[in-house]
Amino acid sequence: MFPAAMKTDASDLLPVAQLDVLAQEGFYGIAGPTEAGGLDLDQSTTSQVVESFASGCLTTAFVWLQHRNPVRAVAASDTPGLRDEWLAALCRGDRRAGIALAGNRPGSPILRASRTASDDVILHGEAPWVSGWGRVDVILVAARDGDDVISVLVDATEDPTLSARRLSLVGANASGTVTLRFRDHRVPADRVVGEEPHADVLVRDAAGLRLNGSLALGVVDRCCRLMGPSVFDERLVAVRGSLDDATAETSPAARAAASELAMRAAAALTVAHGSRSILLDQHPQRLAREALFLLVFGSRPPIRAELSRRIAGA
Repeated sequence: MFPAAMKTDASDLLPVAQLDVLAQEGFYGIAGPTEAGGLDLDQSTTSQVVESFASGCLTTAFVWLQHRNPVRAVAASDTPGLRDEWLAALCRGDRRAGIALAGNRPGSPILRASRTASDDVILHGEAPWVSGWGRVDVILVAARDGDDVISVLVDATEDPTLSARRLSLVGANASGTVTLRFRDHRVPADRVVGEEPHADVLVRDAAGLRLNGSLALGVVDRCCRLMGPSVFDERLVAVRGSLDDATAETSPAARAAASELAMRAAAALTVAHGSRSILLDQHPQRLAREALFLLVFGSRPPIRAELSRRIAGA
C-alpha cells in the first residue's frame, strides 16, 4: 500500500485495485466466522492488522475497515436467509460494505426508521458521514425507531428516495465520503439485519473504539519509519499499550492520546524534512493532513474533551 499511497491520496476516488488485493488475500473476512470463509481474528491481531494497513495507506485502510461492522452484524443476524445470502460473499470481498450509523449516535435522532405492515423499513433523515461510496455495494444503515435502533442493508446506489452528496476532506479525500439523504426510502424486510435498544448500542459503542485508535497509530508508525529513531518510537509503544489495556471508562483518554500522538509525530516529521515537507508530492504533508483528519474521525464528546485538555495543557 505504501508505494501507492501518494497516488491514492491524489486520486478523486480510491483505486479499486487497492481493495481487490485485500479481498484476494482474505482480509475482508477478518471479522467473519471460519465456517463462512472468514478469518475470525481476535481483537489484538485485528488491531495490529489495522495499524499496519493504516501505516501503508490510511485511505485504503479507512475504507476497508468500514466493512468489518457489516460482516459482524450479518453474522449475528437471525433474519431468515440473510446470512446465507450475504455472509460468505462479504467475507470474500465479492460484496463490499460501508456503514451509516447515524442512528447509533446519542441525542435526538437525525435518521429515523419505521415499520410497515409487511415489516419493511422506511428510512427518513440523514447520515452525515458515509465512506466508500462508489467502492461499496451495500451500506449497513442504523436508524432510530423510538428507543430502538434498526439496522438494515441498503444498496449503495442513488434513486429518487436516496441521494448522496460528496464531501471534500482534508485527509483521506479519496475515501468517497458522502452525506446520504433518505426520503421515505423503503428497505425490504429480508434486508433487516437486527434491532436492539438504543441504550445497549451506546454501551457497546463506548467499549468498541479501539480500532479507530489503530488508524491513528498507523500514521504514527509511518512517521516513525520516515524519521528514523526518535522519542516517538517509545511513545508509540506506550500509547498502543494504553489502548490495548483500556476499559470502557479509560478508552476515551487512550483514543485521545493516539490522535494527539499522530498530530505531534506528523509535525515532527514535517520539521525534520524541512521545507520540502510542504510539497504536495511528499509524505509529510499527507501524513499531517491525515493526522488532522484523525483528530475528529470517530470522535465522541469525551474524546474531544480529553483532546482539548491535552492540547491546551501542552
